[in-house]
Amino acid sequence: MLKIGFMTACLPELSFAELVKWASENGFDVLEVACWPFGPPDRAYAGVTHIDVSGLSDAGVAEIRRLLDDYGLGLSSLGYYPNYLTSDKTSRDFYFSHLKKVIDAACLLGVKVVGTFIGRDMHKSVEDNLKIVEEVWPTFIDYAEKQGVKIAIENCPMQYPEHSTWPGGTNVAFSPPIWRKIFDVIPSRNLGLNYDPSHLIWQGIDYVKPIREFRDKIFHTHAKDTLIERELLSDIGIYGYYWHVDRLPGLGDVDWRRFIAALHEIGYTGTISIEHEDKNWQSTVEKKKKGLLLSKRYLKNFIYSSSESVFRGALF
Repeated sequence: MLKIGFMTACLPELSFAELVKWASENGFDVLEVACWPFGPPDRAYAGVTHIDVSGLSDAGVAEIRRLLDDYGLGLSSLGYYPNYLTSDKTSRDFYFSHLKKVIDAACLLGVKVVGTFIGRDMHKSVEDNLKIVEEVWPTFIDYAEKQGVKIAIENCPMQYPEHSTWPGGTNVAFSPPIWRKIFDVIPSRNLGLNYDPSHLIWQGIDYVKPIREFRDKIFHTHAKDTLIERELLSDIGIYGYYWHVDRLPGLGDVDWRRFIAALHEIGYTGTISIEHEDKNWQSTVEKKKKGLLLSKRYLKNFIYSSSESVFRGALF
């Protein structure tokens, strides 16, 4: 049976203990926990630290486990999403250093998956970035493998007009042909995907078909929707800004019935983690919580068991 959770980065106002209590009392199964280092964020949803992996003691591990056991909640993934392939070597070294700490924490906590990005030097071509991936990533995948942890790469292009990353982005793992090349040069069973359909649909990529091809590489999934503002798109074109907008599941253009049916078809029994980035539901903590609850209620229509009927539900 699929599990429903959410990425905790949307609620930086709450402590880990507060998140666990609220999530359990409101019917969530698991949490995908933000594990950024302390410091000012360089973009939205970054810089959130719900578990401090840099100072995680044996006592800290025991307290986290006790809290989760008391509330009957699990951890689906530890999340840390920087740009590992930045041309700034100092930043790159820091990011990889912290990634090792996240992997260590996952091992100590019995969490099987770390969610992250591959990264991208936005001043280089895709082909040149793939050469860098082959040079720098195997060491860290080997490290994760020895710790019994899987690395799940999210497929977001990470394109921010306000940060001058459009249209190149800061994450090169944004499409199936590129995934094939990455998995070819790093053929590890511990490297796979944190599969998010919202980043495929606005690129014009079939977000259901790759599920079957990459069935053994889908370690974790995100539930975030994208609304394509077609009237705006028809005016400014694909290189324009803000014609695809993050929305709660069910309020965009992703067909969640088809998407989750395909997950059932391949026998996926992992987590669907709500990634709440809908600005219409973020003005207060209570509104963020309401957005998560609405998302969970909508997704529940589709994720009971593969033997039950899958039908289209209504959000309201």
